[in-house]
Amino acid sequence: MPDRDKILLIILGFLLVFSSCTPVQRDNFDPDDMSYLYNPLRNSIHPRYRVYNDNDQTSTLSVKLYANELYFSEANPEGVPIASLVFFYRLYNISQGRVPVDTALTKIDVRKVNGKRDYIYSFSLKAPMGYKYEVELLLKDAIRSKSVQAHIPFDKTNYLNKHSYKVRGHFNKYDVYTEVLKEGEYFNVLYPAATPDTIYLKYYKPYDRIPVPPSMLIPEPELDFTPYRSVALPYSDTLPIMLPNRGVYTFSVDSNTIQGCTLFNFGNTYPGLNMPDVMIEPLIYLSNPDEIEEMLATDKHKIALDNFWLEITGNVERSRELVRIYYNRVLYANYFFSSYKEGWRTDRGMIYIIYGPPDKVYKTNEGEKWGYRKPEIKSSWSIRYRVKDEYLFFSFSRRDNPFTDNDFTLLRSESVTTYWDQAIRSWRNGIVFRLDNPQDL
Repeated sequence: MPDRDKILLIILGFLLVFSSCTPVQRDNFDPDDMSYLYNPLRNSIHPRYRVYNDNDQTSTLSVKLYANELYFSEANPEGVPIASLVFFYRLYNISQGRVPVDTALTKIDVRKVNGKRDYIYSFSLKAPMGYKYEVELLLKDAIRSKSVQAHIPFDKTNYLNKHSYKVRGHFNKYDVYTEVLKEGEYFNVLYPAATPDTIYLKYYKPYDRIPVPPSMLIPEPELDFTPYRSVALPYSDTLPIMLPNRGVYTFSVDSNTIQGCTLFNFGNTYPGLNMPDVMIEPLIYLSNPDEIEEMLATDKHKIALDNFWLEITGNVERSRELVRIYYNRVLYANYFFSSYKEGWRTDRGMIYIIYGPPDKVYKTNEGEKWGYRKPEIKSSWSIRYRVKDEYLFFSFSRRDNPFTDNDFTLLRSESVTTYWDQAIRSWRNGIVFRLDNPQDL
């Protein structure tokens, strides 16, 4: 690469570090705010990521991009559709206190291929064995000046965790970039580090527990990692496997460990909810268990569901609008927050559904902090002002979970006023709750 291009990439790297995607207009720009990640209106790029541990010294980060989310322009000397991407990453050793150990900046021009639905790019990481790591990746669509940032943890303390396995489609032989599969989707589990005689499958029944409201100070229960069923299968990298029932499936070459390649079946309607019976369950945040049980007990689920929303709003058009907003939030909660259970059943999913996308998001390798802008206070002279404590914050701690890296629990506190009761009353009165403007929506 010519020196001039190297200098330009270095400059671009600094720009990427100090500015991510184009922010919504705010009084004070906050460079640490990553709320765009959970706001569909502010984030047009949704990559998939996977890390595989190659050997004792290196690991590979693969990024899958969807063609319909890239911007291809013919404004180039060749006059052909090309998208321009910049990848900037830092690798941290989090076992030694978040020490930076590797960094790279790469610019890639993507030529459009008709009919191609996705593009995959891989990067070699200098990651010695024996530690846990986190990749901080910043991906920029250079033509549109749209960026997305991701924090991707991976474990290299042993060769038994999920980063030592690969999952591929049984028929198309393409790598699978999702951990959620449905009944009838056949795949192969590969363990390239060795050729074992046996691979052990452990099945766990669905974890369907619903989180309690944030105002309730109840400790998070410990997860039961006792499998419902265990099966020994002859190992083959072409063995066709399918997940027949809802639940958690772990594949491992060692029968004595809970670690391995974990996949999930959340039902055939996941991530969206398009059947009346499965649309009833997420109403638990607006209702109570008895009301939910009554709706599920009837054989006319659609009528029960329609009546629920009509009683809230009083008219069909308003019901349709609330249904659209509520279940869109359920859908995105599933997309963003699914872990060992569907995203809408998680602490982050609960907050997201009731309060909406957060106005602030701060991420670390230990957890996340969400902020919702509080309403302005109106004085007796009709002067509007904001209190010093401008945001309601919810903090979530990353929990060590052998099934997933995406398990976060809400940190509850007696000193935090959550406005939960006000939020539920708003929804039950047919009004979408917004903390910063509850009377206008």
